Amino acid sequence: MNSDFDFLHGTWDVVNRRLVKPLTGSTEWDEFPAISTCHGFFNGAGIFDEMVFPTKGFSGMTLRVFDPEREQWGIYWVDSRLGTLQAPVFGRFTDGRGEFYGDETHEGTPVRMRYVWSEITPTTALWEQAFSADGEKTWETNWTMAHTRRG
Repeated sequence: MNSDFDFLHGTWDVVNRRLVKPLTGSTEWDEFPAISTCHGFFNGAGIFDEMVFPTKGFSGMTLRVFDPEREQWGIYWVDSRLGTLQAPVFGRFTDGRGEFYGDETHEGTPVRMRYVWSEITPTTALWEQAFSADGEKTWETNWTMAHTRRG
């Protein structure tokens, strides 16, 4: 059993901020709402959530599965626009902060991707996505999700 993501169970209002043009030096952000509903399975070793973006016209789903041998999580994302799983990120929680890394391509450019879970309380949590196009020397945060638990 693993309880790292137990904080995420339930329903959340989510404020998304997404960088309009990542890796271009742009500082223009798009802000939009979402509702996330999260459930666990495998006695804590698995968790999934569905996130609905009502103003964007699509939904997404995250699947997280714990590998007890490696003592790390694999995180997979799919959305209703493409219908295919993105490349996974892998990592773990240390001292209440989760960091997860993987390789991806953004508009033809290979990037290192990082997800961070932080500022976790019983009623709030922050998720951030960042890209590095220079071998992890620098990171550009391009999407944040500020979660607030529903009643």
